[in-house]
Amino acid sequence: MPTIAPLGQADPAAVEALLDVAFGTDRHGRTAYRIREGMGWLPSLSLAGFDGTTLVATLQCWPVALIADDDRTLPLVLLGPVAVAPERQRDGIGRRLIETMFEAATGIGARDFVLIGDPEYYGRFFGFTDAATGGWRVPGPVERHRLLARLATPGDWPATGTLGPRRPS
Repeated sequence: MPTIAPLGQADPAAVEALLDVAFGTDRHGRTAYRIREGMGWLPSLSLAGFDGTTLVATLQCWPVALIADDDRTLPLVLLGPVAVAPERQRDGIGRRLIETMFEAATGIGARDFVLIGDPEYYGRFFGFTDAATGGWRVPGPVERHRLLARLATPGDWPATGTLGPRRPS
C-alpha cells in the first residue's frame, strides 16, 4: 500500500504530470479550476501517495466560499482533484487519501466541503450529496447532479449563492 504524505513532499512537475494523465492537459479550463481561481492549495489537507519514491496519487483541497444571495460569505473546502495513476486505480488509494484528509480536517475544524464529481462514489463512501447545491451558481458549466457538498449542518446553508475563491476579509 502506498505511503501517504503531505503534497508538499511531491515534486510539483510530477504532480502536474499525474494530473495531466488523469484529467487531460486541457483541465485548467474546467469549472472547478475557476471556482478556486487565484488560490493556493491547502497544505494541511492536500496529500500525495507514493509507491517508494514514485508519485501514484494526489489529492488537493482549496479554500473557497459560497457567497450567499443575502451577502453572507460561508467558507468551504473544495475537494479535488483526486488523481490516481491509471495502473493503480481501483486499489483504494484515492479512498485512503480522502479518509486521511477528513481525519486532518477534523483536527483543524474544517467541516464543510464541496466538489464536482461522481455522486455514486462520493455519496456512497463519503456522504456527499447534491441536496443543498441545486441553487448554487458556479463560474462555468456543471452537470448539476455532480455538484456535491458534505456539510456539517446542511439546514444552515442558503439555497442560493455563488461559489468562488475564498478571499481574506
